[in-house]
Amino acid sequence: MTDAVPPELAVARERFLELVVALRPELHRYCARLVGSAIEGEDVLQDTLAKAFYALSTERELPPLRPWLFRVAHNTAVDSLRRYERRHVEPRGDFETTAAVDEIDPIANRMALSAFSALPIQQRSAVILKDVLGHSLEELSKTMGCSLAAAKSTLLRGRAALQRSAEQDAEAVALRPDAEERKRLERYVALFNAREWDGLRSILSEECRLDLVGRHRARGKQTHEYYSHYAQAPAVRLCVANVEGHWGLAATTADERPDYFILLSWEQDRVVEIRDFRYAAYVAQEANITAAEG
Repeated sequence: MTDAVPPELAVARERFLELVVALRPELHRYCARLVGSAIEGEDVLQDTLAKAFYALSTERELPPLRPWLFRVAHNTAVDSLRRYERRHVEPRGDFETTAAVDEIDPIANRMALSAFSALPIQQRSAVILKDVLGHSLEELSKTMGCSLAAAKSTLLRGRAALQRSAEQDAEAVALRPDAEERKRLERYVALFNAREWDGLRSILSEECRLDLVGRHRARGKQTHEYYSHYAQAPAVRLCVANVEGHWGLAATTADERPDYFILLSWEQDRVVEIRDFRYAAYVAQEANITAAEG
């Protein structure tokens, strides 16, 4: 069963999500680079929107939405990082940079998400806001909660650290799923691509959880309707893929880059959770997705 939500609260939440829909991709780019993962970036974004929705209920009027949401996202991501990271110390010293402080340094847009994880949190935030998202220095200082001078200094240090990381960057070795996991995923893919919907329903656990990210959640028998929607989308094909070290499924409608991906959780041979990013395609645009080798 899904959690019971009062109708008026559900309506208010839908209106809020409609209000922020245009900002979600940009907010996700920020969160994903802060935490070093497109998947975890979406988790932080979901927490951000939940906090923002609650905070708005206490406000008398709507604040300027874009800067306010970035501030909430920044604080949410920093709280998350500080729970799990050990890098809290900002290095001191002056560094050279190839871009003026008020210009965009293009190197940041070429870096993988994981590269930003090497930077201390504030440096990471400054580089992402300025060089990836194109925010002004004034916006940096407001989002990060620091002075303009501190924002400039932090940006310069972050750029220098990212430059060193780029020079030392090496390709990571692709992960392979173990034999049992590969077998389960390939079975799921075979059933899906053959449109054997009843076969897929038969491997769902009784309390299987479904998360259509950014759209809908369900549990138990309600998840069976999930495949009814895919029955109306014959062009979608799945393949086993590595998504940032997580083994799951890449969904495509053409022989090009995956449109989105799906993550499955298993207990033995039963699917206990489906996390489908069909309605959050911006996550796939940021994620490192590699089809499994044959």
